[in-house]
Amino acid sequence: VEIVHHVAGARASRGVAIVIDVFRCCSVAAYALEAGAARIVPVAATEDAYALKRTLPDAWLIGERHGQPLPGFDAGNSPTEVRALPLAGRTLIHTTHAGTQGLEGAAADVVFTGAFVNLGATVAAVLALDPPEVWVVAMGHQARERCVEDDLCAEWFAARLAARGGACAGQDEPTLVERLRAAPAAQKFFDPALTWAPEA
Repeated sequence: VEIVHHVAGARASRGVAIVIDVFRCCSVAAYALEAGAARIVPVAATEDAYALKRTLPDAWLIGERHGQPLPGFDAGNSPTEVRALPLAGRTLIHTTHAGTQGLEGAAADVVFTGAFVNLGATVAAVLALDPPEVWVVAMGHQARERCVEDDLCAEWFAARLAARGGACAGQDEPTLVERLRAAPAAQKFFDPALTWAPEA
């Protein structure tokens, strides 16, 4: 298991990769699929997202730049906003500042999304493939700077993969929640003026 970072790490990946963006791209994807979305198309460039929408007019456009929703989009990059859409059977076109950059840029043959909300399912899916190598790509803040939440998630993935999906010492959820709430990138969720980052 190799932990790498940002778009360069995604481009270096081989075999199986898990692209991590906890706040919020990969969490959004998990919640959208759980709510019935048929598929999610990750797109790096906003121009490509708009172009794809023209060919898939029934798709929802979701995403952000610098955390903020984009003009003409149906929702930002928030699980709360996305789940407010009627998702059943719909395609989502998703673009973000970090996560979708890694998903589109990953050179691995098989690419998974990674967040705490899908950690167990993703680890099980990866282990079922029994790959010789797994690249864990922590996208970080704006795909440029490392961040607490993505680094923590990468560590959890690496430990769970090494333990073949079993429990790992030091991985208790109450402590994890406290660390995530204290992360610098989480502070936006507790500012009621930032309506694009709801606490839920």
